[in-house]
Amino acid sequence: MSLSENPFNPRRGLQRPILAVAILAAFLAAALAACSSPAGPAFTPTSPPTTIPSPTAFQPDPAAAEQPTATEPATAEPAAATPSEPPAVEASPTPEPTSAPLPPRVSSLPDPGGYAWELALQGSQYPVFVTGAGDQSGDLYILQQSGQIRIARQGQLLETPFLEISDRTSGATRPGYYGERGLLGLAFHPLYSQNGFLYVNYTNRDGNTVIARFQRSAANPDLADPGSELRLLQVTQPFPNHNGGMLAFGPDGYLYIGLGDGGSGGDPQDNGQSTNTLLGKILRIDVNQGELYAVPADNPYTAGGGLSEVWALGLRNPWRFSFDRLTGDLFIADVGQNQWEEINFLPAGTPGGANLGWRYREALHEFQGQPPAGLSLVDPVAEYGHGPGCSVTGGVVARSANLPAWEGVYLYGDYCSGQVWGLLQSPDGAWQNQLLFETGMNITSFGSDDAGEVYLLDYSGGNIYRLAQK
Repeated sequence: MSLSENPFNPRRGLQRPILAVAILAAFLAAALAACSSPAGPAFTPTSPPTTIPSPTAFQPDPAAAEQPTATEPATAEPAAATPSEPPAVEASPTPEPTSAPLPPRVSSLPDPGGYAWELALQGSQYPVFVTGAGDQSGDLYILQQSGQIRIARQGQLLETPFLEISDRTSGATRPGYYGERGLLGLAFHPLYSQNGFLYVNYTNRDGNTVIARFQRSAANPDLADPGSELRLLQVTQPFPNHNGGMLAFGPDGYLYIGLGDGGSGGDPQDNGQSTNTLLGKILRIDVNQGELYAVPADNPYTAGGGLSEVWALGLRNPWRFSFDRLTGDLFIADVGQNQWEEINFLPAGTPGGANLGWRYREALHEFQGQPPAGLSLVDPVAEYGHGPGCSVTGGVVARSANLPAWEGVYLYGDYCSGQVWGLLQSPDGAWQNQLLFETGMNITSFGSDDAGEVYLLDYSGGNIYRLAQK
């Protein structure tokens, strides 16, 4: 999501306050008064925001606003000049199964009455993502917006952060408020257990997006070396919100990167539809080739017509997306503007170039302008309107041996309301979508560990919950 909407609200350019929490109280009041739209887990207005963000809600950095509208990746030219073939099979991010394959997805959504979100971990601060490292260690890695990655082992946070880079990430603009900036995304290399590589997405002190690689310490596997940073990409952000933030390795072994439309409200620079900027896109790069990275040969614009890193376009603020670890299908939650939140679905094998519609459309509804004749837009498979909800938080597909009734169900939520939905495709291709839980939490992210357990993060409480049978 992007973070200008809620303190971690991946959506609009205007925000709405979250629940009463002492550390966020001041900024909630400001957000309500400004009626500004969120871009990350921040807040959303109590009434529909205007398409221009209120200066009270967030103040664009004058220097950043003067930057060119088309962002220049640090290695755009060399990457485009060296397209790569798909990586070797052994580089697949999906670990080899240690037991029989998981069963196919269930045919209907389960009754949520027999399940609950049980407390799995407490004590984190500003948590925005949780994941395993793919090394079958059982450890959880918690991303903290303020600039740290923490390790949780057997339900306890290790005292020393795995990675501490708060000296180079965007700091709080006021106590406890990071808006949509900071340390936002984390992905472990598919061969992490051998090479120790991890990738992060953060906004730097100037508010610009950095995609960087770090390496695990050779002396202590519970530490990553802050001095090992290799910056792959730097993208100028014209406004403080809609930074996106998600990183994930796909089943093809490539790194996918989510970037929002650059912020403000209503995409004033029309970045979502422009193929000559990285903003408002999902990027796809090969980190196993080239000096920094290479561009996969089958990316849609390697032969021209746009920046070669672009893989999908027409996005407002894809705060969280995820691949189904069994099928390779991709679910993308795109935070909406004034009225609608959406979930997009790209089946495994979908070629690059999918246009998800922003800003012609907000979910299934017209927003601004008319698409050119012949332009194909991908419809979302689910949407919901504003009301108690304000900013969609993308989730994960349940693939846990402990949750057979949930096999293949995609779980997602809303940052402001704490509601959690289940989404499931029926055998006939239709989608079942149902509200399942009312958590009352500020949901910044979902995540899963190496065993496929499903987790939910509460930003305001700093706690992490696991879906379990009662």
